Amino acid sequence: MADTKMLKFAETARRSPEKRAPKTRRRDFEEIFGEYARLKAGEQAGRCSQCGVPFCQVHCPLHNNIPDWLMLTAEGRLEEAYEVAASTNSMPEICGRICPQDRLCEGLCVTEQSGHGAITIGAIEKYITETAWENGWVRPIRPRRRLGLSVAIVGAGPAGMAAAEALRVHGYDVVMYDRHDRAGGLLTYGIPNFKLDKHVVQRRVDRLSDGGVDIRLKRAVGRDETLAALAGKHAAVLIATGAYAARDLEAPGRGLSAIVPALSFLIAANRAGLGDAVPEHADGSLLATDRHVVVVGGGDTAMDCVRTAVRQGAKSVTCLYRRDRANMPGSLREVGYAEEEGVKFAWLAAPRAFLGDGRVSGVRASQMRLGAPDAGGRRLVEAIPGGDFNVDADLVILALGFDPEPAETLGVRGLLVNAYGNLETNPRTLMTSVPGVYAAGDVARGASLVVWAIRDGRMAAAAIHKSLVREHAAKPAPALAD
Repeated sequence: MADTKMLKFAETARRSPEKRAPKTRRRDFEEIFGEYARLKAGEQAGRCSQCGVPFCQVHCPLHNNIPDWLMLTAEGRLEEAYEVAASTNSMPEICGRICPQDRLCEGLCVTEQSGHGAITIGAIEKYITETAWENGWVRPIRPRRRLGLSVAIVGAGPAGMAAAEALRVHGYDVVMYDRHDRAGGLLTYGIPNFKLDKHVVQRRVDRLSDGGVDIRLKRAVGRDETLAALAGKHAAVLIATGAYAARDLEAPGRGLSAIVPALSFLIAANRAGLGDAVPEHADGSLLATDRHVVVVGGGDTAMDCVRTAVRQGAKSVTCLYRRDRANMPGSLREVGYAEEEGVKFAWLAAPRAFLGDGRVSGVRASQMRLGAPDAGGRRLVEAIPGGDFNVDADLVILALGFDPEPAETLGVRGLLVNAYGNLETNPRTLMTSVPGVYAAGDVARGASLVVWAIRDGRMAAAAIHKSLVREHAAKPAPALAD
């Protein structure tokens, strides 16, 4: 390339934005990273090798044009960089904050594989989009024509929001239904502020609303209105209700009080951060303050719980995970942040029983070891005889994963589910077994990453549009007046 701003990976070291000190950040729920300065963002973007096989892009669920917007950032063409980023991603500033880049784009970065340290893709993505918001480059949604057709979206989380934007741009009247009192789904109630400040989510919600998307809150489909009724009123329906049913653990003492699901704990914490009155904080049932907290699980939700407990002033926080660090499903960066903030990890440890009299007072855990690989190649775990040990705990948080809620609660017959309880969909169109009803995100995929939910929402919107255009091709669509 003639431009000398790129290919600086050998002479410029990887530098992330400034990270707040652990002793400071564990006292509040502010985001832990600062922002890049303009020159620093350009400098770090210039480290990109502009390789011929951009594995960062291939391994991004959205196939973001990462090398392109890194090059534009290095050249100072930030508005163009934002346009490229936004062309494939409905919420780049959110993905820049919460995607596990170490497992996706940055983990597969060619510069990382060459030993020079990955390009700070997530931080630059966040910087580009925050700059776009500040400068008014994030423009309102303005449909170019009115199609005269409406689409209902059940669930206002990331999949539903991504689909709503795409459908509204095409010219559909979009109505979103959500059972909560705020839109955003797990972006609002499941992810703590130190990873994703809620004003970042609300900006996107407001943009949808200002663009003509009708967001109806406190409307639980299956309770306030059936899915069958929605299908009768709209040209198509998209189910994007996520996966909220917590997996449980059967063990002696499970009936003791103060053993709580992870999502209940996180929702209470996020509501408190939003200024709501939280009865479960007032009575202490979902509050970690002055308690010995044990979190069971090894995913990103478990990391959200341990780091929230630290900020609530827990006496101690211990994470029990049945495998070792290398086999942990969550982001290893998140594990590192948690360790910096004082969380203790008990690797190769699985709960065997909960101790206490009426209320939990401890966890008896078995020391585990890795055994032979299973059919999928992952090594099984087995208990070491005589390796039991106890951990003090007066609050236990179970972060064992989530499943979609039963399909019949939506109030429609004929929705097929797979062996895991996820809605079955056509892999190309995301249509369910009920004609005209689609599903996107965790409700069909199973509990997964936000970036996959965004990808599914955009894919479902494209499929709905293609189907409805074909079905209503004979009807002219009047252009909107400027």
